[in-house]
Amino acid sequence: MTALGFLYPGHAAEDDYPRIEQTLASDIRLALAHVPASGGEAGWPGDALAGKAAEDLRLSGAEAVVWASTLGSAAGGPEESLRQADRLAKDAGAPASGTATAFVNAARELGMKRVSLATPYDGTRTETLAAYLRAAGFEVAGAVAGGPASPAEAAAWDAEAQAELVREAAEPGPDGVLLACTALRTAAYLPRLELAAGRPVLTANQVSVWEALRLAERRVREPALGTLFTVQPPVLG
Repeated sequence: MTALGFLYPGHAAEDDYPRIEQTLASDIRLALAHVPASGGEAGWPGDALAGKAAEDLRLSGAEAVVWASTLGSAAGGPEESLRQADRLAKDAGAPASGTATAFVNAARELGMKRVSLATPYDGTRTETLAAYLRAAGFEVAGAVAGGPASPAEAAAWDAEAQAELVREAAEPGPDGVLLACTALRTAAYLPRLELAAGRPVLTANQVSVWEALRLAERRVREPALGTLFTVQPPVLG
């Protein structure tokens, strides 16, 4: 069995994780430890709270841990995201990462160089994430801010609302569209979102799970979870 752990801020779209678990191989388990959503913005909860959550995930047997917050792992820039991951790895006793880093690694896995960004954030927070992607070496062809939406509001966005957002983000012709925010329920909509965009779409909860699998050195192929889960061969045996 492969056990993976996620620090999830507040309560919004955490039901994406059991949905993804059911879609993946039967021996993969996804465990969540909830931390406060700082100021409603899903910011880093502080080393003490994050450390306690990481320790809980360690006790659950997690082989890799991901801080499942796009803005919370991007707002301080690449250096802060690495510091957060190092802290989580120490407390969890396992390799760790964050959603912002997961977006970067997943986009690179698909060979993306020119990306567009779609978010439920306001313009300022969307630009924060765009700056993070530029610092990682991507050209950001477009950035569509669909908010501001609270986590609860974002969690209520249906497939068509999300498809409209990625369709607009795809207009500049990027290699792929990055749909941010772990408060968006996207696991059931990935094929539809990619059809709307006409290119690969990466979403926050999707890349968070993919990143945890990567850290655990587990390779899974599952087309229902989008193009990202088709580029790696299935596990044999």
